[in-house]
Amino acid sequence: MSEHYRQLAPDAYVNCSDEVTSVRSIPDDVIAWLGRDIDESQWLVRLSDEALAEIDGAATFIQNHPVANLARTPDDLELAACRSCFERVSTILNQGVGFAVADRLPVDDYPLETLVELYWVLGQLVAPTVAQKRNGQMIYDVRDTNKQYGYGVRGSWTNVELNFHTDNAFGVMPPDYVGLFCKHPAKEGGISRFCSLYALHERLRTDHPDALQRLYQPMLYDRQKEHHEGEPAVTMAPFFSWRGNRLRARANPELVRKGHQVAQLEMDTSLSDALAIVDEVSKSDEFWFEAALEKGQIQYLNNAEIGHYRSEFIDFEDETKKRHLFRLWHRQQGSVCYDGGTV
Repeated sequence: MSEHYRQLAPDAYVNCSDEVTSVRSIPDDVIAWLGRDIDESQWLVRLSDEALAEIDGAATFIQNHPVANLARTPDDLELAACRSCFERVSTILNQGVGFAVADRLPVDDYPLETLVELYWVLGQLVAPTVAQKRNGQMIYDVRDTNKQYGYGVRGSWTNVELNFHTDNAFGVMPPDYVGLFCKHPAKEGGISRFCSLYALHERLRTDHPDALQRLYQPMLYDRQKEHHEGEPAVTMAPFFSWRGNRLRARANPELVRKGHQVAQLEMDTSLSDALAIVDEVSKSDEFWFEAALEKGQIQYLNNAEIGHYRSEFIDFEDETKKRHLFRLWHRQQGSVCYDGGTV
């Protein structure tokens, strides 16, 4: 840890600085893509007729045989064709471009609660589903609640532009994958954009090596009040690190800035400059691929390797048509609870 942070008491932050690794270049077998490199065949997974027939049968079964508390698993349903489609999703997430869209659930054919449970079951074919809040909430509604974006109010509850980030960058154990099921898109805007963090990392390594070096060192992240009373309000962790030969990014410059504000500790100049460079480089159109999430589609992304962005949006006046997504978090390690902890 740098001397800059030694003025903080050890119990003033959640310490994830054990993630720190040395700077390295990306492996040859990893895809570091730019927006111009992407075409639909690399990320769109169409559900086969056989998969849709399975979904129809599963929906009927779910309605006739309800199970409380999200207890149903893929093994409870006949989903052989769906498993094949979602194996393709997993391959894209882990060996391909890092984001995929399953196209699509027939939203108008079944009750919403049935569709959400189907989404819950299908998501487990990607990885185990885990809690998204410390209260154990498993399915998270992404919609504009008319709250003012600010401290303690997540941007996902508003219609504001959400800048380049990975989900839960401040978490003890951030999710490996993020899923979004679209009930309704916005009237205008709310467009998803994706950025390869490998490509961003390599641009920094070649053009801004000092900035990249600082991003491998610990920094403070605001925990967005997602903690118990009396617990630390910030997390200390590096922006970039490695798990084996895979990049692990906690990419959210705004939460780093807020983290230092919450801790009442001024950022060191090297970190301030590095974040400014991330902002500048990541705003370049060449890094982004844009894909509108349409009604019934399910979007997945590799949360350690893909940064994402959502544009500001204008909603419908009709409450039944307002933008509404359902989010799931998936993680390969740790327990099902929010921080992945065990006894």
